[in-house]
Amino acid sequence: MTATAMQPKILIIEDEKALADVLDDYLRHHQFSTRIEANGAQALETFANFHPDLILLDLMLPGVDGLTICREIRTRSTVPIIMTTARVEEIDRLLGLELGADDYICKPYSPREVIARVKAVLRRARAAETAESSKALVLRPESMSASLLGVALDLTAVEYRLLETMAMEPRRIFTRDQLMDRIYTDQRIVSDRTIDSHITKLRKKLAAANAGADVIRSVYGVGYKYEEPEQE
Repeated sequence: MTATAMQPKILIIEDEKALADVLDDYLRHHQFSTRIEANGAQALETFANFHPDLILLDLMLPGVDGLTICREIRTRSTVPIIMTTARVEEIDRLLGLELGADDYICKPYSPREVIARVKAVLRRARAAETAESSKALVLRPESMSASLLGVALDLTAVEYRLLETMAMEPRRIFTRDQLMDRIYTDQRIVSDRTIDSHITKLRKKLAAANAGADVIRSVYGVGYKYEEPEQE
């Protein structure tokens, strides 16, 4: 792996070009890989393509505002988000954090402060990931990937969302309708057989990583539940 590939990736979502360029220069100087997005409407697409380790997100953006972007990203990823804003009203701070922002920086700020905050938030995220990795099942929402007992699982997007939904509440029985509502947010019409087919494929992949033992159990006449496998 090259040094560039090992650099943490920072997505700068900022419409003030001069400010974005300064942040970009400082972050690159401190061995971060960066990308700048100035338009809120394009931010989610850039996020999906870049797969950042952290996002610097301005509150006021053209197209779509930062709070909306933060809310949308949190539906699909736990990537750390630091919001930057010149609006210091308490309601904005509270709303941003309730939507899942990890930290706030108020403008005007120094680039050095940003670097310090970025490093601190990344340290916390890595510590949380290390703690999470002690579990049998490790979910990585930012890349929609997972591993069971240290074995990487080759999951489709639908399989990942099914697994994440059930694993977040182990032993809870989910009906097919509940699973459909969780994984198909566009309200499309999906049959029970479609859910059963996805579950069957997911169970095979999980069993292959767990010495043939099921971790997703069928509850006759009701639905499915996830049970965390025991580690030796």
